[in-house]
Amino acid sequence: MSATVEIRRRLSDAFALDVAFTAPPGLTVLFGRSGSGKTTILRSIAGLVRPDAGRIQVGGRTFFDAGAGTDVPVQRRGVGYVFQQLALFPHLSVRANIEYGLQALPAAERLARVDAMAASFHIAPLLERRPDRISGGERQRAALARALVTEPSILLLDEPLSALDHAIQSQIMADLRRWHERHRIPVLYVTHSHREAYALAERVIVVEQGRVAATGSSHEVLDHPAERALASLAGFENVFDAAILERQERAGTMRCRLEGTRTELEVPLTQQRVGDRISLAVRAGDILLAAQEPQGISARNVLRGRLVDTAPQGPAVVATIDAGARFTVHLTPGGADAVRLRAGADLWLIIKTYSCRVLAR
Repeated sequence: MSATVEIRRRLSDAFALDVAFTAPPGLTVLFGRSGSGKTTILRSIAGLVRPDAGRIQVGGRTFFDAGAGTDVPVQRRGVGYVFQQLALFPHLSVRANIEYGLQALPAAERLARVDAMAASFHIAPLLERRPDRISGGERQRAALARALVTEPSILLLDEPLSALDHAIQSQIMADLRRWHERHRIPVLYVTHSHREAYALAERVIVVEQGRVAATGSSHEVLDHPAERALASLAGFENVFDAAILERQERAGTMRCRLEGTRTELEVPLTQQRVGDRISLAVRAGDILLAAQEPQGISARNVLRGRLVDTAPQGPAVVATIDAGARFTVHLTPGGADAVRLRAGADLWLIIKTYSCRVLAR
């Protein structure tokens, strides 16, 4: 069972959504910045928004077809939807919230389904409590259970974990992965977090300014972005404009100079030619620092720089190094202590050739 979405909808004079994609069984992440159109796609599939044109099919059922005049009502689409704000009924118990969409079933079947779903999401001891008596992570589990207990044909998740800390996110993501391994329906998961996309996605669809900008596995799309805008979105903290100075065919590399500087980097060989202007992207976590100039190492890029600033960021330390261009580097606290970070200190950046991604400009 796959979902096919081809929709167009003008949202304002300046912005129109125009997307076409297929989501196979399994988890597909809709990835992009806030305001790119991801939530409108989910709301269109659910029937909460009517596209101006296009077609939406899930399995063999047509939910919407502008040309044929088909627009199946929300309650007949069989869609599971978890909103960012959850929308649990505050006056009902967790059990009653999960059971809400099962009123047409016999009592024994309702009980069995709710108990099984509560066990899957580790909230069985909480079934008689109201939402205000449980934690944020537990409310999120209850919202997922309520969406899934009806056995939907497609599951829509709109940034459901954004308000939770990383540890709780990881636990819920593991539960969600286990659930969708057993129920091969299309799952569309909206996020702007590349961490969630990496952790969950079998497939990623990047939505940028109302258009599909890229599709593929998380490795293809997020580890090897094709464009500068996507690199920043995918978590590459260092993105530079550059020009190709030399192609080194036998070595499989190119020598490039960062624009406006004398800083040069050796990067993987591509089809571009000498003189072409490109962009380069490097993750902050892929850069090593040394307090002394390293000798006899395989890394091809060793740059001398000066420490400009440091700042804590969760469990990491973020260092800004001026090496002609400014580089952002992520270190552990132990790593920061080892190189004795202090403002103005000389440091050496070590960057492997294949840590540099070559992007279209």
